[in-house]
Amino acid sequence: MTPRRWAGWGAAVVARSGFVGRKAHVARLRKLCGPAVERDIGKALFAGGELIAVEAQIGITTGAVSGAGHVPGPVGGYPNQDTGVLAGNIETNQIEQLIVEVSSNAPYSTALHDGDSSRGGRPFMKLARDARRGDVAQLVYKALNASVRKSRSPD
Repeated sequence: MTPRRWAGWGAAVVARSGFVGRKAHVARLRKLCGPAVERDIGKALFAGGELIAVEAQIGITTGAVSGAGHVPGPVGGYPNQDTGVLAGNIETNQIEQLIVEVSSNAPYSTALHDGDSSRGGRPFMKLARDARRGDVAQLVYKALNASVRKSRSPD
């Protein structure tokens, strides 16, 4: 047989013998690509964003002294809270189903985070993200596994 005939013959055998469970398999794949899975993973991402926001707030407020005894915090570390504006303006927003943004909306957030000509940066958002990266990955992993379990047909 030529390779072309072989391919045709193989397809005919599969068509005749049937793929056992084909319809159930296709239905399960459709469920896994559906909006319910995206919604569940989006919820996990939002919960992860909240973890990052709380981590940043804790990092900023831990050990901070306001007023006359205020010390800015180490360059490369978390800034120390003074007025509470920075920590109070950290929020989590779900931009799209699978896109979550954690941001600080204090007027001086960017200059404090990245640094400027008068001071070194205190990358509080990067530190919080890195501290919670594994936890966020675990939340998404659990959401995906739950979706896979839900997609199984009841036997």
